[in-house]
Amino acid sequence: MSEDYENIRYALADGVATITLNRPEKLNAYVPEMGDEVVAAFRHARTSQDVRVVILTGAGRGFCAGVDLEALKASFSAQTAAQGRKLGEEDFVRKLPLELWEFPKPVIAAINGHAIGVGITMTLACDIRLAAENAKIGLTFAKLGILPGLGSTSLLPRLVGMAKAQELVLTAKLILGSEAAEIGLVNRAVPAGQLLEQARELALSMAAHDPDVLAAAKRSLHEGASLSLADAMENERERAGELRSLRARKRD
Repeated sequence: MSEDYENIRYALADGVATITLNRPEKLNAYVPEMGDEVVAAFRHARTSQDVRVVILTGAGRGFCAGVDLEALKASFSAQTAAQGRKLGEEDFVRKLPLELWEFPKPVIAAINGHAIGVGITMTLACDIRLAAENAKIGLTFAKLGILPGLGSTSLLPRLVGMAKAQELVLTAKLILGSEAAEIGLVNRAVPAGQLLEQARELALSMAAHDPDVLAAAKRSLHEGASLSLADAMENERERAGELRSLRARKRD
């Protein structure tokens, strides 16, 4: 099964939906139209009973080399401002990180190449990040005179700690996927040729489990991370009770 889009590809096989950023001639540089399609694809995957896990990746040599600079310049022009929405007003920027944080199904980012600026921040709300060992990754917003977005000021320190987050943002330096794994920015780095295979193996291992359990586990982990131990244990009991009730309703 597949869905037709202009800037992405969407495919479904064995319960795993793969969303592929598809502007390979520009290393999948981001434009609002791509963002609209990514949001639409995730919303479709969320409601589809056939989808158990989602993989987000890029076509060609890059994952996403940041914002398309031509689009960025156009968004700042008076002409564009008069004609319609500006870059940053789309749901991809304003809503997608929150939707991914609450997404009931596992989401795996398979970072196959350059992931610069928005190319890396779009992955931070995913559940798992795999990267090609030679992928170049960087939060290069300072070079463009803008601030990091998509909730990255909250998500990045959670992953790598505040000191490393500051280093990455304030230097705007590029690191390889192998270093990203060492600092916890991605779960692991693998040879580029094995990336999609390993992402799919991981996705299938998750798809084999009860989707209600996975959704409840994701929610419990997100909530428990900000609670005291006692409150986290109480929350676990509450969520377990909700899961039992859900199963009972489905049996009836």
